[in-house]
Amino acid sequence: MKNFVLDRTYLRGQVELNERYTGRIRRITITGPALRGLEWRPGQHVRVHVGKPGPLRTYSIWDYRTDTIDLCVLDHGDGPGIRWARTVRPGEDVVFTKPAGKLVPRQGAYHVFVGEETASVAFGPMARALPSGVPVYGVIEVDGPSDRLRLPDTVVWSYRAGAPAVASGTLVTQVSRLELPDEPGIAYVAGELRTVQAVRKHFVRDRGWPRRSIVIKPFWTPGRIGMD
Repeated sequence: MKNFVLDRTYLRGQVELNERYTGRIRRITITGPALRGLEWRPGQHVRVHVGKPGPLRTYSIWDYRTDTIDLCVLDHGDGPGIRWARTVRPGEDVVFTKPAGKLVPRQGAYHVFVGEETASVAFGPMARALPSGVPVYGVIEVDGPSDRLRLPDTVVWSYRAGAPAVASGTLVTQVSRLELPDEPGIAYVAGELRTVQAVRKHFVRDRGWPRRSIVIKPFWTPGRIGMD
């Protein structure tokens, strides 16, 4: 019964590639028969066992192809998740949950993406999944140019240059400078908890957007894990 429950809840795959993808971001490619026909919506995440016995860490899926997923992991700190990401090798087995999460594209006249490095992993596939011709805006704050992932050219990049990502006032300032249509679209705001809250407050208080037009997803904040 235990193995039956495990197989219903988790997927098993093997690492195919672990490489420095861009700047501080590692790309870990996982493949296997269990991933064929995977039900995944762009923006969703998986939770990976990162040790034996394995604590779980949450990673957005950057891409999915037939029987393969790509995870993009920010290489920072020294927790069990990043130690796993730095050391896991091709051929090693990986156990992880099926894709989940409500940070997925919604219908709107236009779309605004706001966040930092951790959010950009989810935003990339979300933007690629939007219908052709739908306007895209946004601000992504990263430490420096080398941390940029592939996103639409209309997204503005902001650089912290060593400043903390927690409660980032510079990101809120950059968002306030965005020239957006008069009517609300759909905003996706993800990343550090206090920054996400501040950006949502800007949309509601300063721009008059209804809360239902703002999709928020706090991924992390100091002292807390597993915010999914």
